[in-house]
Amino acid sequence: MVNQAMPRLLDPISIGTLRLRNRIVMPPMATNKATSNGRVTESLIKHYTGRAKGVGLIIVEHSYVTPSGKAGPNQLGIHDDKLISGLSKLIKAVHRHRTPITVQINHAGGRTISRVTGVQPVGPSPVLVFREIPRELSAEEIDELVEAFGRAARRAAEAGFDAVEVHGAHGFLLNQFLSPLTNKRSDRYGGSLEKRACLPLRVLERVRKEVGRDFPVLYRLGADDFMDGGLSLKDTEVFSEMLVGAGVDAIDVSGGIGGANPQGLSGQGYLFHLAEGIKKVVKVPVVGVGGITEAEFADRAVREGKVDLVAVGRALLADPDWATKAVKRLKRQ
Repeated sequence: MVNQAMPRLLDPISIGTLRLRNRIVMPPMATNKATSNGRVTESLIKHYTGRAKGVGLIIVEHSYVTPSGKAGPNQLGIHDDKLISGLSKLIKAVHRHRTPITVQINHAGGRTISRVTGVQPVGPSPVLVFREIPRELSAEEIDELVEAFGRAARRAAEAGFDAVEVHGAHGFLLNQFLSPLTNKRSDRYGGSLEKRACLPLRVLERVRKEVGRDFPVLYRLGADDFMDGGLSLKDTEVFSEMLVGAGVDAIDVSGGIGGANPQGLSGQGYLFHLAEGIKKVVKVPVVGVGGITEAEFADRAVREGKVDLVAVGRALLADPDWATKAVKRLKRQ
């Protein structure tokens, strides 16, 4: 039964110091519309401004923090100060619709290929899970990556983003360190859950130091690897509490190494059970995702307390006006 006192999809919500007009989120979805060196293009700006009306928050697609962490040939970059002006142009275009915008910072780790980066992929351990065996990162290289994430967050703030999201899902580097499937290390970064969490937590600490206490920080969490021997929701419920302790203002819940579209799960809200689990153990807003096509379904999920915000991906790709139509429809009810 729906508790009428519960918030609705169209109610405002705060992520740290950032106030959103509603709880509809455009999640990060790779467009491959950047230049080969990661610069913003007019096509990319048009993609986001065309979907800015009606949504409460836009999370810009994953942007690589170092060239070795680039996932695709036309991926957006945030690895160089020269990219800040283009990112600022994107932000200003979206802000004209009075819509907050954040960016997801990422390193692909062992999920990329040498044809894209020009070097052998790197990861926590030389375990073949994707297309090439990655080279194991040294402790010194890990220190450098922590700094790279911090610099990327600083660029996000300087460009004018309203928040920054750290990517720890979908088999990318931070997910690789957290997962026992890909992390076979025996040093401070491997072994127990607490040790495997060391790099993500160090990254968050560095990001927070760069952007300050009041700048909103989100974390994209791969809450279940959907593979035998991988991360489970039980693991990531514990990790979520660590994230909040590290200063995360919201947790954006998706799948892990198995990806956002695991076999055997389908229908609207097919990953909401993960968000529900995380929401039970943290007091920061939780974003749920998974095949949302109907505004009424999303609204009901918020009112039932399953999630705090709802990410709408493919529906917004198919219809840029999905959010404005949803707002009008729900206001009539």
